[in-house]
Amino acid sequence: MNKIALITGATSGIGKATAILFAESKFNLILTGRRSERLEQVAKEIQEKYKVEVLSLTFDVRNYDEVKQNLGNLPKKWQNIDVLINNAGLAVGTSTIDKGELDDWNRMIDTNVKGLLHVSKVIIPLLISQKKGHIINLSSIAGKEVYLNGNVYCASKHAADALSKAMRIDLLPHNIKVTNIAPGMVETEFSVVRYKGDQQQADEVYQNMKPLLAKDIAEVILFAVQRPAHVTLNDIVIMPTAQANTSHLKRD
Repeated sequence: MNKIALITGATSGIGKATAILFAESKFNLILTGRRSERLEQVAKEIQEKYKVEVLSLTFDVRNYDEVKQNLGNLPKKWQNIDVLINNAGLAVGTSTIDKGELDDWNRMIDTNVKGLLHVSKVIIPLLISQKKGHIINLSSIAGKEVYLNGNVYCASKHAADALSKAMRIDLLPHNIKVTNIAPGMVETEFSVVRYKGDQQQADEVYQNMKPLLAKDIAEVILFAVQRPAHVTLNDIVIMPTAQANTSHLKRD
């Protein structure tokens, strides 16, 4: 039987790229996202091309009732989850802390921290019952360093990093692996969301340098998952060659 991977935020970017690579490796997929049309399109494309089973669930990870309703009532055949990939996340706004907008802060904390917790709370009992499983949490280089105007986004990703460490300790008796993924600059919809739809500003982020691509991160996630049972990659920082850290870039 095919293994099962659950991927949140699968409608675009790293989530979508990861879904495609896992389908290529013959995983059946539970894909979640807020945008139903895009989610259904991704699911359809994957099913047709890779001949794997896909269950698509539309809900917002920020809403625990929606998470519990969808993931807490999975059909029996979908409950034997092997891999949980907590990918859903975002950055909104670029203000200094004194000028930050409360709505932006709430969106980041509710998605990047509470969303990860909401999904994990529902799925972890299933992994414990199987006495195995692998949780992948998408953090960021912003979870390792703090940079100008990053304030709350950095705080939310530091929280994801800390939760990965905590999960690793708490779930050790249950034989559950936990991997924290911390990418640097990845060219996805990330900057468009951060700049609230301003495509020009988003494009300037990656101007005259070669950022990572969503597929680059997906390949590392799959590599981590495919390690032998006795091997866990706890923490992986992935940077484009043109980026040394959050503040040092090489632009051509």
